[in-house]
Formats: sequence, structure tokens, C-alpha cells
Amino acid sequence: MGKIIAIANQKGGVGKTTTSVNLAASLGVLEKKVLLIDADPQANATSGLGIDVEAVELGTYQLLEHSCKAEEAIVKTSSPNLDIIPSHIDLVAIEIELVDQDEREYMLKKAISHLKDSYDYILIDCAPSLGLLTLNALTASDSVIIPIQCEYFALEGLGKLLNTIKSVQKIHNDKLDIEGLLLTMYDSRLRLSNQVVEEVQKHFNEMVFTTIIQRNVRLSEAPSYGESIINYDAASKGASNYLSLAHEIIKKNN
Repeated sequence: MGKIIAIANQKGGVGKTTTSVNLAASLGVLEKKVLLIDADPQANATSGLGIDVEAVELGTYQLLEHSCKAEEAIVKTSSPNLDIIPSHIDLVAIEIELVDQDEREYMLKKAISHLKDSYDYILIDCAPSLGLLTLNALTASDSVIIPIQCEYFALEGLGKLLNTIKSVQKIHNDKLDIEGLLLTMYDSRLRLSNQVVEEVQKHFNEMVFTTIIQRNVRLSEAPSYGESIINYDAASKGASNYLSLAHEIIKKNN
């Protein structure tokens, strides 16, 4: 039985998609069967794995509309053991279209819960908002990873996200757990980066992953080649960080 993990933070630019793509690829390399669901209309996880977004006919949009089965939307990627349900700019419209539907927060859960038998991990790359798309992802998930950028406004908005998670636990999904807080874009030369790490570890203690994702040029280059960091440069610091995170998650869930 697999585990569904949402990767969420309403702040943009904190490393959600980078984490979704590279953690999924790392878990795949470690011989876990992985499905990545791109639930962000920007579709960066889709293009980041080398899929032509314009050519997507079936994806997360159709899944949430229930106009196709999950199996029909799954696309194989060039990464070992990694499949994706792609996204498309059309997904922008889904929040408006779902607003009058009954049980609108459960659309994704209904569409994918049976897939847990086919995968070890299902990761959901969430949009940078706390709207209906992210709500669907949290309702469908067993746990959530929260990427936190090692920068000045790192903790801003975190309280809001934690409150959203609490209300999802209360109303829609009492099994939702916090998988961990992941510190990203860390630069050891900057005093500020070190202060943020100390602050987050002090406040959240056990909830913070031991692995810290460091700033890495190769990590930012990889998506423009439509590849995960594992495919693009397996010897880079970024690849070693995400493999370490994958090991940490596997160990935690054994």
C-alpha cells in the first residue's frame, strides 16, 4: 500500500516543484515505484520532466473533472520507476468549475485513492496558493512536506499554512500528517541562511528533516533540459541532497 504525500506551501519560489520532481526521481532511483501528480496550473513539474505541456490532452484537469480515469492520464517519464499525471494551463479554470460541486474538496481523493495499490509513493506538486486545488491535494494525502526557503521571509505565511492543515485535519482528512519541514536554498556562507535554519529547528524540532537542500546551480539548470537533477548531473550537490531526503523518507516510512 503506497503513501500519498503533498508538497505544499502557499508562498511561491520556495522549491516546491524542484522538490517534487527531484524527490520523485530520487525515490525512483532507489527502486520505489513513484507517481508524481502535477496539481499546479504552471505545469513546471510536467515540463521539468521533459513532457511537452502543449501536447497534454489528459491530465490533472480531466482527473478533477472526472472526465477520465487516473490510469488514462498517467504518462511514463524517462526517469526510472517514475510516472506522472501532467498538468496544463487549463487547470486554472478548475477552481471556478468545482465551486458549485458537492464534495468539491474530495475530487482528487476519489480519482486517485485506488492508485495506492500500484505505487510506493504518490507525490502531489501543489500550486502556490491555499485554494481549492491545494485543498484537494491535502484532502487526498496521507501527509504533507512543507518546503521552507532559507531566506528572510521564510516563516511568513507558515502559520497560515499550518492553520489550513489543521482545518483540513478537522473537516476533511483526520489522517493528514506533517511528513516534515524541508529547508531549501540554503547557502552556508550567509549568516541569514544559518539563522533561518536555527530558528526553524528551534521552533519545530522533530518536524524538520535532517536533510537540508543547498543552493546549487545544477539544480536550477536541470528543468530547462527537461530532466531531474538525478538524470542531469548525478554527481552534483543537488542530487546528493535529494537522494539523502529520499533515504530519510524511506527510513521514516518503513
